Amino acid sequence: MDEPLRVAPELVIPAEELRWRFDPSGGPGGQHANKTATRVELAFDVATSPAVPETRRALLLEQLGPRLVAGVLIVTVNESRSQWRNRQMARRRLAAILQEALRPRRRRRPTRPSAAARLRRLAAKQHRAEAKRRRQPPQPEED
Repeated sequence: MDEPLRVAPELVIPAEELRWRFDPSGGPGGQHANKTATRVELAFDVATSPAVPETRRALLLEQLGPRLVAGVLIVTVNESRSQWRNRQMARRRLAAILQEALRPRRRRRPTRPSAAARLRRLAAKQHRAEAKRRRQPPQPEED
């Protein structure tokens, strides 16, 4: 567990920068759940980590903004009765979250509807208007 976390070729997080916290899991489980700390919380300080290149830091902070608490990304795992398995899952989840945030995004190229599409839209509007007009009772003619 004390090996560095490889997220991407340019981002390897040293084990010293990963902060672990362990708590007893909630819910059923009897004596085992009451006396063992299997819930795992893994924290990584994205904002101040020397392992994150400056070029990537801004991207990570922007992409992970809502998930960060004071610049720190926290992953909590409570799925297994084994602390070791929960630690493995937390490492994998942290790496996956960071990889997703670093994934290049394509900008949407603005497009316009074609002339034929505009004509079809106007024809459909006229068709709907005509159908609604036919539902109205006939108007009395004025002399």
